[in-house]
Amino acid sequence: MFVVLIAQAFLRQGLAIWSVGIAYILYDTALLVFTAWQIRNLAKTTTPAPSGVQPSFGVIVAAHNEAGVIRLAIDRLLAQDQPPEAILIADDGSSDDTPSAMAAGYALATPPIGGLVEIEIGHTRLQWLRLPHGGKARALNAALERIATDVVLTVDADTLIEPGSIAAMRAAFAAEPELVAATGVLAPICGPNLSGRIFEWFQSYEYVRNFLSRDAWMRIDGLLLISGAFAAFRRDAVLTVGGFDPDCMVEDYELIHRLHRHAHDVGLHWTVRVVGGALARTDAPASIPAFLKQRQRWFGGFLQTQHWNRDMVGNACYGRLGTRMLPVKALDTVQPIYGLAAFAVLIGLVVTGRYTPRLADPARDDRQDRDRPELPPLVARHL
Repeated sequence: MFVVLIAQAFLRQGLAIWSVGIAYILYDTALLVFTAWQIRNLAKTTTPAPSGVQPSFGVIVAAHNEAGVIRLAIDRLLAQDQPPEAILIADDGSSDDTPSAMAAGYALATPPIGGLVEIEIGHTRLQWLRLPHGGKARALNAALERIATDVVLTVDADTLIEPGSIAAMRAAFAAEPELVAATGVLAPICGPNLSGRIFEWFQSYEYVRNFLSRDAWMRIDGLLLISGAFAAFRRDAVLTVGGFDPDCMVEDYELIHRLHRHAHDVGLHWTVRVVGGALARTDAPASIPAFLKQRQRWFGGFLQTQHWNRDMVGNACYGRLGTRMLPVKALDTVQPIYGLAAFAVLIGLVVTGRYTPRLADPARDDRQDRDRPELPPLVARHL
């Protein structure tokens, strides 16, 4: 299809020469229409009332050289109206002033590598687990073995939780025993300078669109993408499927695939949700190199996970996840190629003068037809 659409730039006239761009726009528009239809009653959505016993709630803060923000992140968690029972700092081999920050803020002595120290602050147990540097997924897996709560919220050290967010997450898991993973609503922080404000504006649009898209897919039981910077999991379910995969570039996205796969294989009705009342702000790239590096990792991890789970694509055994969400994700693997090609073709057509956008003028076209000289019959037949 890609080759056929590109060929129109050489074989056709008029708007049809930009067929690859039209296909790209139509695909993206179809996704927007789907999202708009699914979230049409979003404003009327209510959080179900908790039923039964409230689950215990813990937070794992993944940190590597985050001395400048670690105390702010912990203090935000402790200041929640329903603070967690446990906060575990999964220190992934930090080599900065993290020990000084933990000592000054919470009087915690530095534990040896592989060791853990803790202190009680109000009704919350603050723990600091020091690990050899091995990546975020390994740090989270080690922390999961040490924390003993029913539900675990994973938070990056540069993510600041808004008031009421833990209460919203706790209520969602209490109301739905089959809920195994949930994502909150994130907003980016990019810095006060002009570059930061521009990147923050652009990424705010992205984050809002992503939240609405996730809410739409959730409504047909097809939600796959949650943000590991601010996501809650039922601990036993994550341990059952083997925890986070250190070999994947996007361990949070890959984990949701395994949760869905395991639920299908053993006949469970596990669900994944968006919790609109759980809000947080997270540090986001504020320069072109940092932005491109982040997106390269995201897209590489997306392709990696899509390849690993290709047998689920179009598979009706996985319900709408298999027949709707995953085919769309399969198309998303080539969407950037269509977008880049459409841009390149458009620039080429404009530069060569083959395409000049204008509004249609039927009267002028009729005048041009009348004024055009009549061709000899032989030439007319040839054309």
